[in-house]
Amino acid sequence: MIYLDNAATTLQKPVTVPNAVLRAMQTCAGVGRGGHAAAMAAAETVYQGRLMAAELFDAEPEQVVFTMNATHGLNIAIRSLLSPGARVVVSGFEHNAVTRPLRALRADVRTAGKKLFDANDTLRAFDQAIAEKPDAVICTHVSNVFGCILPVEEIAALCRVNRIPFILDASQSAGSLPVSLRRTGARFIAMPGHKGLYGPQGTGILLCADGGQPLLFGGTGSNSMEQEMPVFLPDRLEAGTHNVCGIAGLTEGMRFVRKQTPEAIFRHEQSLLRQLRRELGGQENLRLFTGEGQAGVLSLSVENIDCEEAAQALAQEGIAVRAGLHCAPLAHRTAGTADAGTVRFSFSAFNTPREVRRAAEVCKKLFPI
Repeated sequence: MIYLDNAATTLQKPVTVPNAVLRAMQTCAGVGRGGHAAAMAAAETVYQGRLMAAELFDAEPEQVVFTMNATHGLNIAIRSLLSPGARVVVSGFEHNAVTRPLRALRADVRTAGKKLFDANDTLRAFDQAIAEKPDAVICTHVSNVFGCILPVEEIAALCRVNRIPFILDASQSAGSLPVSLRRTGARFIAMPGHKGLYGPQGTGILLCADGGQPLLFGGTGSNSMEQEMPVFLPDRLEAGTHNVCGIAGLTEGMRFVRKQTPEAIFRHEQSLLRQLRRELGGQENLRLFTGEGQAGVLSLSVENIDCEEAAQALAQEGIAVRAGLHCAPLAHRTAGTADAGTVRFSFSAFNTPREVRRAAEVCKKLFPI
């Protein structure tokens, strides 16, 4: 199988990741649940993960909160900052992990930036919307559907000037683009462990500038006599037993990213994107969604063929991609593809030019001009 569905989950991991998961399963107990060797090993494992994340994302270790996934982190961030009926500005490319929590809060949502691969238009739209003093701004760094990179540093700067809380969804950028809690001044940055950080599924990170409201309440291994959650991070937002095994694997995934460097991973994915775009560019029956400022994601549609049928045909030829709305109907409405969806190819550090060449050959065979 040629796996090109990395925007969903990076299936191919460094070998150190499963090794670390198994080692933690065999040697680690619970964090803060005792002074014996197994509990101390768990505490050290989790702390090393915080150190690694803090180094990668320009934060302090205590600002690193471990979550189940980016959705978990975004829910904490949104619930921490917003009350029912709050006014919020989002981009036109947000995932359901943002839009559904906002719907649950019955938030007054304004969408800014509705043009694919047009960072200037997006920035102008955010500038106008932020001038109206919303309660918060939430923006994805990279569209999970189309790979378009949004001007989040400039948007963050507008939020700082206007003293508007900013939440960044780094689900598709962490591990391949610069992400900095300190530089952006974001209140929260959420990311999954199982995508560009090459960690196990069921892991994630929420970077917290300060505080936050707990989404879960329970034991933390600290201040056990008190019936309120601790006021300090990360304990305040980490109720219950940690996923120590998952965090051990995530730490090794982040170590891989640090060694390779996000810049090198991004260049590699960009090279594969350009190759696929070049090899499919002559297919008149294919519409490629591509432009300036694009990460390692390429969506396309096939003339007169349902996107799910196209993806299934590719799967039968050993090419793993994703089709449909990709849990981001807002992005598809923005691009005008909500009725039909798209077929999405997405790359990782483990994909090769040979795999991309084979994927293009299969597309040409299945969907001839």
